[in-house]
Amino acid sequence: MSGTVVVKVGTSLLRGAHGLSTTAFIGCLADTLSAERTRGSGVALVTSGAVGLGCSALDRSERPRLVQELQAAAAIGQGRLMGLYDQAFRIHGVTVAQVLLTRGDLASRRRFMNASRTLDQLLQWGVLPVINENDTLATEELRFGDNDTLSALVAVALRARCLVLLTDIDRLYSGDPRHDEGAVPIPEVRSMEELDGLSTAAGGGGRWGTGGMTTKLAAARIATASGIEVRLADGRDPTVLRELLQGQPHGTRFLPSARPIPDRKRWLAHAPVPEGTLTVDAGARGALLHQGASLLAVGIRAFEGCFGRHAPVRIVDEQGQELARGLSAFSSDDLQQALGLSSAEIRTRLDPDLPEAVVHRDELVLTIPGMGRTIPASP
Repeated sequence: MSGTVVVKVGTSLLRGAHGLSTTAFIGCLADTLSAERTRGSGVALVTSGAVGLGCSALDRSERPRLVQELQAAAAIGQGRLMGLYDQAFRIHGVTVAQVLLTRGDLASRRRFMNASRTLDQLLQWGVLPVINENDTLATEELRFGDNDTLSALVAVALRARCLVLLTDIDRLYSGDPRHDEGAVPIPEVRSMEELDGLSTAAGGGGRWGTGGMTTKLAAARIATASGIEVRLADGRDPTVLRELLQGQPHGTRFLPSARPIPDRKRWLAHAPVPEGTLTVDAGARGALLHQGASLLAVGIRAFEGCFGRHAPVRIVDEQGQELARGLSAFSSDDLQQALGLSSAEIRTRLDPDLPEAVVHRDELVLTIPGMGRTIPASP
């Protein structure tokens, strides 16, 4: 089997799965992933657990709440976590590499490409990347949701064929099975529209996890939109991952989009953190969705946020529905003066160096459900 597989494990699994200790669980994981490498797949592992192991080292029974406490616990636990992975994979002759990322590392196009090239190089060298958020320095990143979003962005960066989200539930259900006796299992999610309609199935995070089903569905949306298959499976039983990678059905399968976002726009669709929101009128909405047009100032009714030129922004219609994301060639100060003006008026009244489009179609990707995920590139 070829291609790259990204596997994500969460804190709740590392703290005790199927009666296994943390060391035993990581040992089983190393057995399975080493075997997958032998079959010809590239493998990257996204792991949580640094905060939990740090708390264990301090004999703390409760997860810290203050940011500085979380960061300190992560600083203690990260080295212990990597030591366990290094020891477990060394038995199989596999070298592991620690890769710590923050959202800022992926929000910048240049840094995203640097991270992608580094991960690619590790795989070319036969090294297994073990990736975690840099919780010791991160603040907002600690609220990402148990690394689910990070794992999806890593899968996008590696152009992976499959993302496996291991969790402490056997599959996706129509409701939270812990509280809803009528919840039924969902073995397969076939389309982006079906995935978008499953938000009501999402539950809250567990005692030690920060995510829950909400973040896993969000991760599945990111990966499948980029043409990557996603599998949500029970990580408490070590045999499940091994059998899943061998082709046996387990958990819930999310089929990749039939019209995936091309490589050049995958970063734009998911990685940057929008710094502002542009509200467009009905005419601009139609032009964006159906004509592959750029967004001009004359079609913008209002905007929110304070941002500079080339900042990432959301584009919404007058009902507040997100239509697209892109990079704004205008700053918020530029837009304050340019709203409602034609391109010719902007160049003569404001700044002759400002481009015709606020968001050029080459710097824009559609995100509205049910539409083609990208707009055509300019000739």
